[in-house]
Amino acid sequence: MAKKDYPITQAVRELRSKKIAFKPHNYPYKKYGGTRQASLALNISEHEVIKTLLMETDSRGIFLVLMHGDWEVSTKQLARKLNVKRVTPCDAESVQKNTGYVVGGISPLGTRKPIPVYVESSILTLERVFINGGKRGFLVEMDPADLLKAFDMIKVKVAIKV
Repeated sequence: MAKKDYPITQAVRELRSKKIAFKPHNYPYKKYGGTRQASLALNISEHEVIKTLLMETDSRGIFLVLMHGDWEVSTKQLARKLNVKRVTPCDAESVQKNTGYVVGGISPLGTRKPIPVYVESSILTLERVFINGGKRGFLVEMDPADLLKAFDMIKVKVAIKV
């Protein structure tokens, strides 16, 4: 894919500035299609499509969670790990205010301000991952080891297989 064939988002700028190799992938975005839509459109495993979720604790601390597309986050397990009473997903307004991205286009790369990132540890064992490139209908394919070069992450095991 030529450079002009994909959007130059903050996530792409960050990848380039850190000299991290990636392959861009555009796909037809469908509202409420989620990672399943991306995996079908690109003919890849939904397990390799990594969703980026903005969450908050009961004390209003925000953080990102990276999770396999075909799994869910156990908010109860995550709350225990964080030693808080409750963890909940943020609403669309909070997502845009804190990350600079819209729901369906959240990337852990190039966020408006630094946000702690928790990653399901099994993601780092994959051969490749497809993570949002900062725009709806746009994923970047990369080696999961390169995520460690992009930002600091805290490994967790909070997945619920669905």
